[in-house]
Amino acid sequence: MWRNVLITPKTPIVKAIDIIDRSGLRIALVVNDNGRLLGTVTDGDIRRAILKQLSLDEAVSVVMNPAPSYVYSEQSRQNAIQLMKSKKLHQIPVLDKGHHVVGLEIADELFAPPSRDNWVMLMAGGLGRRLEPLTENCPKPLLKIGNKPLLETILESFAEQGFRHFYISVNYKAEMIKKHFGDGSHWAVDIKYLQEGKSLGTAGALGLLPAKPEEPLLLMNGDILTKMNYGKLLDFHYKNLAEATICVKEYNNQIPYGVVTVKKDRLLKIEEKPQHHFFISGGIYVFNPAVLDYVPHGSSLDIPDLLRTLLAQEKKIAAFPIREYWIDIGHFDDYQKANNDFAKVFK
Repeated sequence: MWRNVLITPKTPIVKAIDIIDRSGLRIALVVNDNGRLLGTVTDGDIRRAILKQLSLDEAVSVVMNPAPSYVYSEQSRQNAIQLMKSKKLHQIPVLDKGHHVVGLEIADELFAPPSRDNWVMLMAGGLGRRLEPLTENCPKPLLKIGNKPLLETILESFAEQGFRHFYISVNYKAEMIKKHFGDGSHWAVDIKYLQEGKSLGTAGALGLLPAKPEEPLLLMNGDILTKMNYGKLLDFHYKNLAEATICVKEYNNQIPYGVVTVKKDRLLKIEEKPQHHFFISGGIYVFNPAVLDYVPHGSSLDIPDLLRTLLAQEKKIAAFPIREYWIDIGHFDDYQKANNDFAKVFK
């Protein structure tokens, strides 16, 4: 199995991503022609490359860790386990005395996600007007993507990753959502509902929580379809000592015309069909418990306003790049694309 994650320094980053994802091992091992270890590439290395806006066609040598931890084949597995625990690694290469890769030790818990006490809040109260007439008799979170409601796919994804405590914010056709999910026992989770008497914006429902959580809280829009790993998101949040973390998605926009720069009546520059690169909000956030102090009870509040308040207070806000499948079901075209993608992405 470990042989499937061997790559060369010239392997493109995009190919390394595919190998890491398909193997499920969260790592690729960079070796020379003789199988000697040159470095490793992990999910974290890939996300840092995305934040730097490196081209995914670049060679993986640009982003690899050239001095990874490793153990020798003569050492016991207990040595490998102790090293992984001390350095908080999920996997570690096994080398012979010539530094050739002969194996890969994997932490047992890699295949059994730990149970997490973090609360998950799913925003499911919107009217979904941009998807009318589909939402005239059905709230957007219950629209079927593939063979099940969108919100059910979201809930199952969190549950599979060890999350058990959910709050669902409801307003439009709330009873339909409550009837479908009940108390969550069908999915072996606990679900409580936050009833918005009026629309409270994208963050206002945080003020309806009955208490302050003890651990960072994950908040997610109920119209996002994604394959992202929420455990990695939390690990990133903790590691960066952030007060809040916003998930971001790279977005490219090409202007279909030649763009000119003019000063008075003189042409200074012309650029043919330039492409602009941005990071957009992915609709998924992590907030420390103290952030709830900035959310008024029962008042409307949007996420950008909350984040601006935190920035004004000089609170650290980290940005976590989403590299997995992600789509915001905001328009009919998005809804159709998600349905077309579902069978091959959510196997």
